[in-house]
Amino acid sequence: MSQQLILALDQGTTSSRSIVFDVSGNNIASSQQDFEQIFPKNGWVEHDPEAIWQSQLKTINEVLSKDAYKVKDISAIGITNQRETTIVWNRKTGEPIYNAIVWQDRRTAAFCDQLKAKGYAEEIQEKTGLIIDAYFSGSKIKWILDNVPKAKDLAEKGELCFGTVDTWLIFKLTKGNVYVTDVSNASRTMIFNIHTLKWDKELLDLFGIPETMLPEVKSSSEIYGYAELFGEKIPIAGIAGDQQAALFGQLCTKKGMVKNTYGTGCFLLMNTGKTPVASQNQLLTTIAWQINGKTQYALEGSVFVGGAAVQWLRDGLNLIDDAKDVEALASQVDDSDGVIVVPAFTGLGSPYWDPYARGSIQGISRGTTKSHIARATLEGIALQVYDIVKAMESDANMHLKELRVDGGASANDLLLQIQSDIFKCDVVRPTNLETTALGAAYLAGLAVGMYKNKKQIRKQWKKDKTFNPNTNSEKQLKLISQWHKAVNRSKNWVEDN
Repeated sequence: MSQQLILALDQGTTSSRSIVFDVSGNNIASSQQDFEQIFPKNGWVEHDPEAIWQSQLKTINEVLSKDAYKVKDISAIGITNQRETTIVWNRKTGEPIYNAIVWQDRRTAAFCDQLKAKGYAEEIQEKTGLIIDAYFSGSKIKWILDNVPKAKDLAEKGELCFGTVDTWLIFKLTKGNVYVTDVSNASRTMIFNIHTLKWDKELLDLFGIPETMLPEVKSSSEIYGYAELFGEKIPIAGIAGDQQAALFGQLCTKKGMVKNTYGTGCFLLMNTGKTPVASQNQLLTTIAWQINGKTQYALEGSVFVGGAAVQWLRDGLNLIDDAKDVEALASQVDDSDGVIVVPAFTGLGSPYWDPYARGSIQGISRGTTKSHIARATLEGIALQVYDIVKAMESDANMHLKELRVDGGASANDLLLQIQSDIFKCDVVRPTNLETTALGAAYLAGLAVGMYKNKKQIRKQWKKDKTFNPNTNSEKQLKLISQWHKAVNRSKNWVEDN
């Protein structure tokens, strides 16, 4: 019997995945493939673009070889991807001229400092919604053009292509016939104007990037082209960067709705509706998606160390054998007894942006146990999220009513209860935690008519559990006050800048 299915490609920083969803958003089949991380120098992070493609292709072939359905049942392909990672390749040969420079890579930090020193911060934030940082694609493209032999000449002749990972995958899937990105990925490059929805000529001049090497920018939900797989032509119909895809997969489609992904770090996005909100609190303004010509914007904040703090308890301190054990250990005490853990192992992200901060454990007494430290670590994750949401509320002039959560650490009930208690609002975990891939699937399904509209999809979102605040305000206010005192003492710790 024929069924309507969607193939979602979820290309991440350490692995590529393919997931087949049915029209109800159920996961029918999946495949995952890791690929090599390349670290040529301290602070440099690269991927082999061909390894990204081959790992993604392997997962596609695996899920499409399942006996449970036929390839012709796949109605569309949706793509979500690690953002900001930069690939440059030869337009004629399709061969990359250098490894992909990954979003984590810091090699262009000095150039970004120069831009700030020259006074470009305000202009760039006004146009792109971004804070000048090596995180984004623009400075990575410039580095490739400046450092790869003949790259600049080839670019001037129109022979090079730049793409974020979505663009690279579509180029490969369509055998070089389709060269596009979507607005959500373009908005992470630092050379795209989020108001005009065009590549910004002044910023391109600033970075020395010819416009001929940039892909056409499309909406997040339309048919871009076709992939021929197992003899079937399947429309590629949805694209979104991973965090925007998760926002859509969580069905945070209305203004004021917020999701947090608890992964290695934490990524918070607030849907701000049809108008971009300029942050006064060191958050990023980004495009969430564009559907049927209507663009939605979001505020974004990043926590560098979220679930990684639990890994540290396991691998660094040997307090637990498995990350799942942290909940039982932390539950042995009613509170952290004044202990505060600031997990600033790699600096502090939003809203502090302090790369020189370092982690700390403060408030230790003779009575402190490993259970107190475990609980304080979970509180440290939740309090970082609290700081970002408070910044978002201030920027957007609206109060959080509900936080939708996903990611690996969202399986930790105690963490989510702590989060609810700190916010004094409901924290809601959905039944389906595959929100990133699901968001890409929904965008593709909309484009090919599997869904009439967002309202129809919203009905599919189901909650697994709601965590309601159940603690006294005085206790939480004291915890928040102690947290901010501890954060201030962790800031600017590395003095040899």
